[in-house]
Amino acid sequence: MSIALAAISILHLLDLVILITSTAANAWIVDGDLSADLWYKCTSKNGGYHCKQSINEDWLQAVQALMVLAVLFCLLSFVFFLCQLFTLVKGGRFYFTAVFQILASLFVMSGAIIFTVMNYAAASSSYGYAYVLAWLAFPLTLGSGLIYIILRKTE
Repeated sequence: MSIALAAISILHLLDLVILITSTAANAWIVDGDLSADLWYKCTSKNGGYHCKQSINEDWLQAVQALMVLAVLFCLLSFVFFLCQLFTLVKGGRFYFTAVFQILASLFVMSGAIIFTVMNYAAASSSYGYAYVLAWLAFPLTLGSGLIYIILRKTE
């Protein structure tokens, strides 16, 4: 059972790192020297890197809020998992942890969908690795949330 707990903990921490990276990295949109994320739009010219704030639209603020909430809920669910690991009775399930993890997956999915629908990128631009990581975080977070529902505490 300790191997399963270690694997679940590693999966959860991996998911948390992916969520933090996708939220903070400057690579949601890439177009030559231009790269944009949820917070800044940066260009690299003449060996310098110049950043300015991203557009101030409601849909982008919603994506920002959803991604930050996904990171917070994933972090809280890991803390709750550790607390439940020591306080839960034998045979109990990790429902509280699972609810927070599934909510985190729904937040990241909603944020990525809103970004996909509302972003009017030029034909020459493409989605960057942070955008891909956000979509990768969704099934990982949902899967670990479902694992927490199934998981029972044993001695």
